[in-house]
Amino acid sequence: MSTTAYNPFSLSGKRILVTGASSGLGLATAIACARMGAEVIGVGRDPERLQSALQALQAISPLQHQMLSAELTDGAARDALLAQITTPLNGVVHGAGISRLSPVRMITEAHLREVQAVNVEAPTLLTQGLLRKNLIAQEGSIVFISSIAAHIGVAGVAAYSGTKAALIAITRCLAMEVIKRRIRANCLSPALVETPLLDATAAITGTIEQERNNYPLGFGKPDDVAHAAIFLLSDASRWITGTTMVMDGGLTIS
Repeated sequence: MSTTAYNPFSLSGKRILVTGASSGLGLATAIACARMGAEVIGVGRDPERLQSALQALQAISPLQHQMLSAELTDGAARDALLAQITTPLNGVVHGAGISRLSPVRMITEAHLREVQAVNVEAPTLLTQGLLRKNLIAQEGSIVFISSIAAHIGVAGVAAYSGTKAALIAITRCLAMEVIKRRIRANCLSPALVETPLLDATAAITGTIEQERNNYPLGFGKPDDVAHAAIFLLSDASRWITGTTMVMDGGLTIS
């Protein structure tokens, strides 16, 4: 019997929502999903970058890809976004997030609230809205993007690390709540990945090349995270839920 058509990682026939889809890890994930056969609904805040992302998706496949503009920290904007999703999704990737630097002794309330709103409240409440409206199909998959900062101590990123640790805890509880519908919830915890955010950090701190020496496999690429998301979205991971996959190029074993 021929096995040439067998691919457990295929997303053919699946509809995947990706937040933060106009740049960085979100964009890489949206493109990877399209390449694996999915119809992609991307969400972001910058209309010009969203249009560019949509063109990239349309160049990959003729499916009805969409790019929707929404400020996910705003309740009314989330409701408006949910109103535009009329067919259940097979997968969700929460790729939107921000990083802000501040030692604990200098953290302000505004700093804490901004990072918490973007990194925790927005993906959690968007997921809640999708579940309430039954917009995640049975045997669907929810993927949150955490960070290696949730697992190790890094000076200056306490607020960010706390939000990413919160996502891991929320994911475990969510996995228990949705398992009756065979919906899975998992996290990815990448370390440093070569994105525009890393370049911006390097320009500020000037320490990135020194940090590279701590990574036996080097820094990650956006596609490395996107490919892991593909695994968690696909039927290949049908027996995995409530877990966090650390992706750090060997950082924590060296």
